[in-house]
Amino acid sequence: MALLKISEPGASKTVKSRKFAIGIDLGTTNSLVASGYSGEVEVLLDETGSGLMPSVVNYGQGQIPLVGKLAKEIATRDPKNTISSIKRLLGRSKLEGIEADQFQQYQFSSDSKTGLPEIITDAGCKDPIQISSDILTQLASQARQNFDSEIEGVVITVPAYFNDAQRQQTKQAAELANLNVLRLINEPTAAALAYGLDTQEEGKIVVYDLGGGTFDVSILSLRRGVFEVLATGGDTALGGDDIDYAICNWMMEHGLSKQLLESKGYSELVRYANLIKHELSDKDTVDLKFKDWCGTLNREDFKKICEPFIKRTINACRRVLRDSEIAVADVDNVIMVGGSTRSPIIREEVERYFGMPPLTSIDPDLVVAVGAGIQAEVLVGNDTADNFLLLDVNPLSLGIETMGELVEKIIPRNTPIPSAKAQDFTTFKDGQSVMSIHVVQGERELVSDCRSLAKFELKGIPQMVAGAAKVRVTFQIDADGLLSVSAEELSTQQKAEIQVKPSFGLNADVIEDILESSYENAESDMEIRSLKEAQVEAKQLVDSINSALESDRELLGVEQLSVLNSAMKHLSALLYAGTSVEIRSATEELNRLSNEFAAKRMDLHIGKALKGKIIDKMQEG
Repeated sequence: MALLKISEPGASKTVKSRKFAIGIDLGTTNSLVASGYSGEVEVLLDETGSGLMPSVVNYGQGQIPLVGKLAKEIATRDPKNTISSIKRLLGRSKLEGIEADQFQQYQFSSDSKTGLPEIITDAGCKDPIQISSDILTQLASQARQNFDSEIEGVVITVPAYFNDAQRQQTKQAAELANLNVLRLINEPTAAALAYGLDTQEEGKIVVYDLGGGTFDVSILSLRRGVFEVLATGGDTALGGDDIDYAICNWMMEHGLSKQLLESKGYSELVRYANLIKHELSDKDTVDLKFKDWCGTLNREDFKKICEPFIKRTINACRRVLRDSEIAVADVDNVIMVGGSTRSPIIREEVERYFGMPPLTSIDPDLVVAVGAGIQAEVLVGNDTADNFLLLDVNPLSLGIETMGELVEKIIPRNTPIPSAKAQDFTTFKDGQSVMSIHVVQGERELVSDCRSLAKFELKGIPQMVAGAAKVRVTFQIDADGLLSVSAEELSTQQKAEIQVKPSFGLNADVIEDILESSYENAESDMEIRSLKEAQVEAKQLVDSINSALESDRELLGVEQLSVLNSAMKHLSALLYAGTSVEIRSATEELNRLSNEFAAKRMDLHIGKALKGKIIDKMQEG
């Protein structure tokens, strides 16, 4: 097994003929920075000899914010200016920030012009991008102290379930810190890279990543040096922090007075709960004392506290296995990632579900940063001893709205990225010169059940009969999971495009529910889709016949016209009251009844077009 090298704190290094890039694990609770030199990967240490930097920033009255351990140490003395777990607010709206339980101790600005949640501090209002940027700046400064060269690029890890807005704001934070982002990489994928250096066999790998504030699970396939993420799942609002809050609630349920928690008390209690959690990794029972309250918490009670959170992670594992179409027995290895996975209770439950002991040989706190450092070495152009190809996947389906408020998926979930896919569409009405493109994200069949990402219009479509124009819609996802959409009318090459940069991310509960709702409603969704498609087809046929009757009604006799009108009236009534089977049956009948009318119209218009022409001459031409 390869060694994981840890650098000496404060030691300066001069490295020739190598480009310097860093990998950053931007975590909810702690963050790390790693880099490679001489073919090895190291987690860089700060002046105290630690690689873990708390993701905490204090904005007192000074010009320069305090970041990391110093900020965490004064959190209890200055809670309103000390911000932690800010990663949970990336991609959120102002309202979502105000309503988030874990941010109740902060005061949010009501005058945010950007729509981002802005926390009021003595140094001014700070949004999640600015706060994340200060954390990244400190990590980069830590790296520069270790190298006699400027950093040429950075790879930053994000949870696999981060959506477009959250990824975009992570990049913006890096740019604000004057860092050149080589790539954003999913945290589970980075962990697989760290372990994959020593894994030569083919196999299926589960990456179980339970950090301070997020949970991700991914199924990866390793085959002949190629890593491919088969499926991803998780919860962006579930982590070790939730267990800390649950311990606090348990203590209050067992006699701890809420009056003791006024002012700075609650943040002190959360910190104390975190220490208790760590102690229970090594002890069966812990004696508790917080201010005037005393109690005892044993491992059995702690297991009950953790149970609902562990159950949620196992359910996510079950869904991801189903998505990847593999059974538990097909899994070869389980990698544990994130400081919360040090808990024996969590490891035992994971081992019980997968039927094998998980891999923990690399420090679960460091493994993601190591993988990011490895990827940074590859992307910056340094030679590596190991050759591998890494394929991330798109976590949620992307598509556009079509007639009937239906979703046409263009890039399905779990498609390897970067990716580009195109699909052709056409007009619904005669003479239509504008097409509205509505980009959506989600797994349901109706637009109303999915997330709206962006809308734009393609203008200048030639005015032709319905169905004659051909519009090609292309979706492109780059390596960071960011989406660009273009629409082009092929005959005129009229084009419109948009880069999807939504203002806010998904509500945490919505993210959790997206896949569950798609499974629970799969049958009814398909029934609704079938009905909507039948309605669209029927309406298009009725509109087409009415349009034809306006110009060529004289081709039909009174009886024929009466039969056709009666069939159209019957079909129109079914549009609002019939089943999909009834509508399709009536549509087929109307098609049959209108065939003779269509043939007469074709003969008439071909006759008009050829009138006065010499057929032989036309053939010669």
